[in-house]
Amino acid sequence: MGAAAQVHRIAFDQAMPWLVGLHTPDEDRWFYRERVFATCRVWGCFDGDVLSGIIAFREGWIEQLYVLPAAQGRGAGTELLDVAKRACKRLELWTFQRNARARRFYEARGFTLVEQTDGARNEEREPDARYVWVRPPA
Repeated sequence: MGAAAQVHRIAFDQAMPWLVGLHTPDEDRWFYRERVFATCRVWGCFDGDVLSGIIAFREGWIEQLYVLPAAQGRGAGTELLDVAKRACKRLELWTFQRNARARRFYEARGFTLVEQTDGARNEEREPDARYVWVRPPA
């Protein structure tokens, strides 16, 4: 759990430096222990014996997907996303509107933008975007 929380924090802070310091490492570990691991299927991607990416998902939703900056662009995120796509017929997720790299990533992998908000309902108060992916018929 600690390694997953660390990947989350490093990738989050790199992608959204305007939100750095939002949570302490202890708060991140609590969140992963009490919320993520308790409610989601969690998969990791490793570079040797270093955890380089994580995905946490439940039926219909991707809750977390983070890849360390040094491992980005090498297929880890796609590999993790494919785990969730194989397990679910439909997936939704939220990402921040300003996170252009994440938005391009999801759009390139078949996700469609279905909603944008002003961020009033999220902890960060950051405008966000909801995406949906539906498995094509066989």
